[in-house]
Amino acid sequence: MRFMMLMIPKGYEQAKPDAMPPAEAVSAMMKYNKSLQQAGVLLALDGLRPPSSGARVSFPGGKPTVTDGPFLEAKEVVGGYWMIQVKSRAEAIEWAKRCPGSDNCFIEVREVQEFADFPADVQKAADGFREIQANLPQPIAQ
Repeated sequence: MRFMMLMIPKGYEQAKPDAMPPAEAVSAMMKYNKSLQQAGVLLALDGLRPPSSGARVSFPGGKPTVTDGPFLEAKEVVGGYWMIQVKSRAEAIEWAKRCPGSDNCFIEVREVQEFADFPADVQKAADGFREIQANLPQPIAQ
């Protein structure tokens, strides 16, 4: 089972575009990331820049409208994520509990909806989805 663990730091919705975490926090998080990797459960991970450097595309009346960040109505925003593969929801939660989070953050644990979970009519409507997934490029290391 695949799960996405979403890091949601309080106050990140108001962070400046060039905001960076303190080195001590990054060091603690790297130990956690390495433990996920060593356990063989880590599939992907990344941090995200603050919403003030982002944009939202909405579709009022079916037409795309772009709004640049920051977003005044935002209460919680994702600061980063981990994609893990484990045997159960309980195991995913156990991994989230091991994260060196602080008082100002929480992790949302969400199971990935696998293609096989969809009924036959939805799988038919998504014809070609598996091929798209199989042919995605690998991220470029920086």
